[in-house]
Amino acid sequence: MFRFSLLVAIVVCFVRNAEVIAVQHCTVESGCVHPYNVAGETEPKMFSMNIHGLKKTYWDAERSATNNFMPRNSIASNTQVNCVNGVAGGYPCKDIDMLAYVSLNDLGCTNANGNDIWGWTDANQNEYVIAGCESGTSFVDVTDPVSPVVLGFLPTQSATSNWRDMKVYNGHAYIGSEAGGHGIQVMDLSQLSTLSAAYRANPTGQLNLGNTFTATAVYTEVSSSHNVVINEESGYLYIVGGRNSAGGYTCNGGLHMVDIRNPTNPIFAGCYQDDGYTHDAQCVIYRGPDSRYTGKEICFAYNEDTITIVDVTIKTSPVLISKVSYSVNQYTHQGWLMSSKHTYY
Repeated sequence: MFRFSLLVAIVVCFVRNAEVIAVQHCTVESGCVHPYNVAGETEPKMFSMNIHGLKKTYWDAERSATNNFMPRNSIASNTQVNCVNGVAGGYPCKDIDMLAYVSLNDLGCTNANGNDIWGWTDANQNEYVIAGCESGTSFVDVTDPVSPVVLGFLPTQSATSNWRDMKVYNGHAYIGSEAGGHGIQVMDLSQLSTLSAAYRANPTGQLNLGNTFTATAVYTEVSSSHNVVINEESGYLYIVGGRNSAGGYTCNGGLHMVDIRNPTNPIFAGCYQDDGYTHDAQCVIYRGPDSRYTGKEICFAYNEDTITIVDVTIKTSPVLISKVSYSVNQYTHQGWLMSSKHTYY
């Protein structure tokens, strides 16, 4: 049995010597009030909808304010700037220089805020940034960090959205959004390597090459999603906070499992829905100190007011291992596994 220890404001969850710490993402000042106790819960958790509403209201107010602290497109791209007297390129700093800054406009996110970011390294060890924004996703070659090149932009599959998330498996990006009708975009990233090689052979000094991409494939078993999680070792994608075209949750808002071992032909594999809405998760092949689970695929799910640990080895029959809540929770938002000790932060 998994053993648990509770601390004020965080959760520490022990798998024998493995430790899990839940990161809080909501404060009393932001107006977050938990709607109900987790005991006996069978319906999708609604706390996420309250949080989304609060965020959207706040962002809309900021956009209309004259003292908008999110300037969006008002800051121009910049080249390398050293940290001098605590400032680099207009940003506060300490012992860190700014190698480059690419504005939202130059990313292709015109009149749109950014939201999330991921990365990819190709077979030639060239590095790329995958940057999400309200209107789509930008792909940037950052192999030379002082001279980044925006290779192109993938527009949203449907409408704009404040939320967009992306992960990578086997040279393909999987991009989800809270926008209805978006599904999960799949993009073959080999085209980035091709564009990068062509540019390097004949550099023009452009910051943005102006290419517009189209999705290689689209997974439509969900209409929208809050987040996407990938276990690269198993080749499975886990959609969390997924919704159908009618606006209801798929898999009760929990783990919607997709086989992506054939990257451009994603196939639905199963659900874990017994604990309702999942905000984020990390799924791994377990190699921690508890030998009962060695070699099994385990998902650590962050379910608003609980850490929920599930054995998803058999996708059609996932098994709850353990779940913990705590009296002072605000929002169990996200965690990350440290491989050396199987410790979550």
